[in-house]
Amino acid sequence: MGALTHASLVEYLLEEAYEVAETIETGGDEAELKGELGDVLLQVVLHSRLAEERGTFAFTDVVRSLTAKMVRRNPHVFRPDGSLQDTFPATVEEIVLKWDAVKKAEKPDRANHFEGIPEALPALARAQKTLDRAARAGLPPLAEPAPLVESVETRAAGTPLAGLVEAFDSEHELGELLLAVVGAARSKGFDAERALRGAVRQYQDQVPPGS
Repeated sequence: MGALTHASLVEYLLEEAYEVAETIETGGDEAELKGELGDVLLQVVLHSRLAEERGTFAFTDVVRSLTAKMVRRNPHVFRPDGSLQDTFPATVEEIVLKWDAVKKAEKPDRANHFEGIPEALPALARAQKTLDRAARAGLPPLAEPAPLVESVETRAAGTPLAGLVEAFDSEHELGELLLAVVGAARSKGFDAERALRGAVRQYQDQVPPGS
């Protein structure tokens, strides 16, 4: 395994994770899902083995650390010894509040509300995660770029969908509108990243083979 490194394995970890997502979103059967989850687990094992060869940690340490974190971050579910609590919060909102309180206590010096959101996330997913954090922190809601929306509606009225590109003078304007779309999707409980994946998948399925 000397030729492998954590960095060289990253692309495979991401690929396997997305294959799990695709299996779930396309209605794959349980056997397929089991296999894809096994592929993700293999990546965890490989990274753990590389670390073990350096003498830093092993797979069992990963499991123990995860177990301790789940117990620590879910005091509404587990007692400190790992046994289940007798009662549980009544609502999802209560669970989220408790989770956030524990995470804040763990990292009291966190610089801002968005620290910890991976920069490597796809842009739509990162936008949705950012807006989730903002809402949970009680920050002001996203301001809709009204002039830009009106510009798009006016300049693109009566034109084919492809003509929408003419409504933008810069990628910055396009980015603002996309962020607004993500915000609107989130307000309705939609996942913008998953929605776009589904639309792309549908388009691919409509294109005749070999065309």
